[in-house]
Amino acid sequence: MDFHLDTLLNFPNVTVEQCIQEAGEIFLTLRLLNDAADCPHCGKTTEKLHQSRPVLLRDLSIFGQATHLKVPRRQFYCRSYQRYFTESLPYVDKGRQYTFRYKEYIYQQV
Repeated sequence: MDFHLDTLLNFPNVTVEQCIQEAGEIFLTLRLLNDAADCPHCGKTTEKLHQSRPVLLRDLSIFGQATHLKVPRRQFYCRSYQRYFTESLPYVDKGRQYTFRYKEYIYQQV
């Protein structure tokens, strides 16, 4: 959507599709640009998407407003390993609802 938001966000293979500001918070809807993922078990790349569901991740504030990222969490099926797996994202730990940089910011504040 907006080159400047993509650049400021600085996440690989991600683009910002929508930016909404409401009640002092900012919500950025992201789209992942890659169509495949590597299986964590066997290492092979698969494009067999099983499902995708959006999750909200807390990120660093923008201009003093809390910022949330609406990210698609995609689950793929690996034909060689015959199992489903959730795609790992390089900017968030598995099962967490905040980015690495937000975690580092909180640690610095403490």
